[in-house]
Amino acid sequence: MLRARFITRMPLSRNALFDFFDQHGIAHSTVEHPPIFTVEEGRDIKQTMPGGHTKNLFLKDKKGRLALVSALGDTQIAVNQLHRLVDCQRFSFGREELLYEALGVRPGSVTAFSILNDTENRVRFILDAGLFQHEIVNFHPLENTATTAISSRDLLRFARAAGHDPLIIDFERMACVDAPA
Repeated sequence: MLRARFITRMPLSRNALFDFFDQHGIAHSTVEHPPIFTVEEGRDIKQTMPGGHTKNLFLKDKKGRLALVSALGDTQIAVNQLHRLVDCQRFSFGREELLYEALGVRPGSVTAFSILNDTENRVRFILDAGLFQHEIVNFHPLENTATTAISSRDLLRFARAAGHDPLIIDFERMACVDAPA
């Protein structure tokens, strides 16, 4: 159960997310489906949807610094090595209460789009360079009962409009890379 101190404001709704997209000229399309909690659970549903499909990790280091990693679903992420690129302590997975406090979503609904709820800019946003090999990328729209597609270029526009300049990492080489032009 969440304690009152973790609930400081209401997280944005899916409709508010779509309004944000529209206000920033970000084209989007959404497919409704039964709840999906893992990459594996969504494989059958996502086979009919074009583009790169994703996974998202909410991480915390020993000093309390937070990160959201958004990557292709099949990308191998060495969480125990990632801290070296981000210049922080070793990461572990953040607890549900902290996830809700920082990003306004529950486990199973973690998404790149939840960075919009991070109005205090507490969360470091990390993107997999592999996302930009796809014209379209797919994420849950703040809840796991649908998948929303946007262009990978618009993912960068979205992040910056939401007040976050993402760090882009090539997870195969474990190296930071420049944002695509």
